[in-house]
Amino acid sequence: MPAASPLPAAEIGTALAGLPGWSAEDDRLTRLYRLPSHLAAAAFVLHIASVQEEMDHHGDLTLGYNTVEVATHTHSAGGRITALDVTLARRIEGLSAAHGVRG
Repeated sequence: MPAASPLPAAEIGTALAGLPGWSAEDDRLTRLYRLPSHLAAAAFVLHIASVQEEMDHHGDLTLGYNTVEVATHTHSAGGRITALDVTLARRIEGLSAAHGVRG
């Protein structure tokens, strides 16, 4: 697999326009999800981890009582945001409704 290239700021902005709740902070795509319970949040983390394994692209996941915080960047691109991160964010968004994400 060829090395991922960092995305220009304009492309990141365009991607974020289609990813409500996501932002670019410190060269990472980030989002905080609120879920109905701790078990729902834990199940969401497990589902995200499964997608990350499938993609061989692993972001940071922080599990709170009823929250999950996601932060992703690409190590092989110098810790910058790449198309892999955007794809991961879109995949996570696709899972969120099934886990009862609020807002």
